[in-house]
Amino acid sequence: MRCVIARFPFELTKSDVLEAMKGVKPEPVSGAFVRIRRRDYPAKQVGAVVTRQDRRDFGVGEVVRAMTRLGFTCGTGTAVAPSATASPVQRASALLGTPPAV
Repeated sequence: MRCVIARFPFELTKSDVLEAMKGVKPEPVSGAFVRIRRRDYPAKQVGAVVTRQDRRDFGVGEVVRAMTRLGFTCGTGTAVAPSATASPVQRASALLGTPPAV
């Protein structure tokens, strides 16, 4: 499918994107994201890997629009990475806080 990102036309398919993102570690998500193989990647990271362009050359909207047309799930907001979730013991420890100084 023809997608225009940063004023450049790209012939992208879903398999091309999956292949390009294989082995890429997702960065922490703080805005728009693209879900690829059950992982949430920042839209700018996906755009940079797929197009091999600098992240300043394109907008998040262009990447989200192109990835949505290819059939990927996209969204905005903070996505929680599975590895970033705290265990029940860690959550309880955080709720209790540190002991007072004697």
